[in-house]
Amino acid sequence: MNQPDSTDSAAARLRYLNDYLLEHPVTGPSDCRNPTRTLSTPISLGTLSHIDASVREVITHTRKANPDAGQAPTRADAIYDWARQHTEHADEAAQQRRDAIEYRQYLEHAIRAGDWRKVIRPQRCPECRTFGLMWRSGRILCTNSECTDTDGTSTTVTLARLAHEHVTARKNLRQVRTT
Repeated sequence: MNQPDSTDSAAARLRYLNDYLLEHPVTGPSDCRNPTRTLSTPISLGTLSHIDASVREVITHTRKANPDAGQAPTRADAIYDWARQHTEHADEAAQQRRDAIEYRQYLEHAIRAGDWRKVIRPQRCPECRTFGLMWRSGRILCTNSECTDTDGTSTTVTLARLAHEHVTARKNLRQVRTT
């Protein structure tokens, strides 16, 4: 799955997953007794569950930061704009958490769409600060042979940590620019 949108954001990737889910339903093996009947669901339940969990997480965080946030949007990709609108006056920690959730979900959406190279490879390892992260078996591994734990195992990084590092670096860059 290649990202069709010219803007690369969590909302664009979520919209892409949702559109792909609707346009390319899952088909499975035919029923031997009736070859025209398939035994699978007409949609990817894993992707549907992923979209639902992503939206619920953003809604939960937004309502925690602003209990008066009002009705969440019905379009999944509009959830990020809604969250930003309803947390713009929240404390700095809540806003930073919101941004980290959105960026982590952006990474998750890209990985689900098969674009891990596009979003993981350009990141620096939070431990050794070198490039060369890889997505392997549901984990992010640093390929730097010197970036290992005490047992000599390659350093692993969570998507949440990458998102936190990204949001913190962006915040620090904005602070430097304003001084």
